[in-house]
Amino acid sequence: MNLLRNAAHAMIDRDSPTGPPRIIVWTRNENESTVVEIEDNGPGMDEDIRKRVFEPFFTTKPPGKGTGLGLSVSYFIITQNHGGEFNVESTLDQGTTFTIRLPQKS
Repeated sequence: MNLLRNAAHAMIDRDSPTGPPRIIVWTRNENESTVVEIEDNGPGMDEDIRKRVFEPFFTTKPPGKGTGLGLSVSYFIITQNHGGEFNVESTLDQGTTFTIRLPQKS
């Protein structure tokens, strides 16, 4: 939910050169893992922000609009509790894709 909410907030009041606001959720099985990708065509992030998005208390939202805990807690749950991976790729003015990879347990 954090990813979907963040994507929606990023696209509010924004005219995108890539068309109307869009969020796409992809799922697939790959090499004994389940992969979920959440892709948006929002404003994207520069490299400095992209490197920090999983840090506790880091937020790009104005004061009172975000705690900076959503993605850091999600990162911890995915990587530590489930042994998965959580990555982000982003291009300014084109969008962002978060990839979650969870091992399939037998």
